[in-house]
Amino acid sequence: MALAGVGAGQDAWYDEHDAVGLAQLVAAGEVTAAEVVDEAIARIEARNASLNAVIATCYDDARDRLAAGLPAGPLMGVPMLIKDLYVHVAGLPTTHGSRLFADAVADRDSEHVTRLRRAGCVVLGKTNTPEFGSAATTEPLLFGATRNPWALDRSSGGSSGGAAAAVAGGMLPAAHATDGGGSIRIPSSCCGLFGLKPTRARTTVAPFAGEAAGGMSVQHAVTRTVRDSAALLDATYGPGAGDPYCAPALERPCSGALAQDPAPLRIALITKTPDGTTVHSECVDAANRAASLCEELGHHVEPTEWPMHVDAMAEMSPIMGPNLTVTIEQRLESLGRGLRDDDLEPVARDSVERANAATATQYARALHRCHALGRTMAAFHTDYELVLTPTLGTLPRPLGAERSYTDRTEYVEGLYRYVGMLPLFNITGQPAMSVPLHWTDDGLPVGVQFAAPFGDELTLFELAAQLERAAPWAQRRPPLSD
Repeated sequence: MALAGVGAGQDAWYDEHDAVGLAQLVAAGEVTAAEVVDEAIARIEARNASLNAVIATCYDDARDRLAAGLPAGPLMGVPMLIKDLYVHVAGLPTTHGSRLFADAVADRDSEHVTRLRRAGCVVLGKTNTPEFGSAATTEPLLFGATRNPWALDRSSGGSSGGAAAAVAGGMLPAAHATDGGGSIRIPSSCCGLFGLKPTRARTTVAPFAGEAAGGMSVQHAVTRTVRDSAALLDATYGPGAGDPYCAPALERPCSGALAQDPAPLRIALITKTPDGTTVHSECVDAANRAASLCEELGHHVEPTEWPMHVDAMAEMSPIMGPNLTVTIEQRLESLGRGLRDDDLEPVARDSVERANAATATQYARALHRCHALGRTMAAFHTDYELVLTPTLGTLPRPLGAERSYTDRTEYVEGLYRYVGMLPLFNITGQPAMSVPLHWTDDGLPVGVQFAAPFGDELTLFELAAQLERAAPWAQRRPPLSD
């Protein structure tokens, strides 16, 4: 299946530059910010029919801001799309991928969006996400399925699947994303992108909340290049007014960690999920190849096992479910009505039912268990600076796979086989990244995950930049036509 509109929006200069590079062109006067934005809009309009990555646009607002003059920030003129999940863009709906929120138009920006604008980014719209970000694929009933540019019959991952498809599909070099259980790392692996989940509270969800999903979720971006990820985090990290807590201060800007190779690192290689589930051989092969590359670069990699045996998804569910339920209840209160049969998809409805049946004691016990897992991993990192794993347990899955399960147990088991490497680091709050170092013989991307101790994004950026220099991936693009 060919990607529609390949003839439109094909200027070579746009493809040859990442977000930082585009901003440098604008700053040097080689192109205008309006030319960059027009090219991004042309690509969205030409390609979105095939990918279904973008579900709302604000082109007129973007052009008005261009006419008024952009801030002279480090990312001046860079086009940006915002994930449609708990992050608000004034004048656009914040639907969370749910029919219940289909007409919930935001009256002001989230602080994260404000910071992106302050850096010079030009917001063009919002990207597709599964309902409340609660799936590993982006197929909400409200907007329909987002397709993977590498194989249009495959999922782009979730819950930042729209963001990843937009970047991999060449609409723009980077896009906003969030991660509450793997939602940056899953689509990054599926779409051949770099995706870093920052430390808990590294970025703010102000002014609309103090934390996201009980502290499990954090926002950042999916990008083609490591330096774009670093530049975007430099532009957005730090607490917002009234935040209940924040991440440890960084010793230097993230972009400053890219030029110099890291000192030799002790890296733990683990190829099974924390509950002992075996993952797909191609995913294991990707991790083993990454381990070999790390050793060639002077690092010490030791195959080992997790310091605990745990079903991470089961541990985080009693915390995330009640937080989702509060979001739904607040929406119903604003509408002045009760829940209707067609308001929610089955996964969200099941979460609400389970949350309403739970007790406060069960919630507190879940918090205690999650905090204990954080302490266990902190102790593990006294022996290893980083952990290396496959990102996913299987290859990118066919669209519709998650809807094929016949009951909740089968659904949860299938989901954990797929993403079981990821939720632990949402529980512990550690930074983790998916790096696109491997492709299958038939062209599907396979990411590998590295995780660092709490607060240590800088080591991840150092290693990522070193890996990118040794095995560059940014110019490897999906075929836009056959």
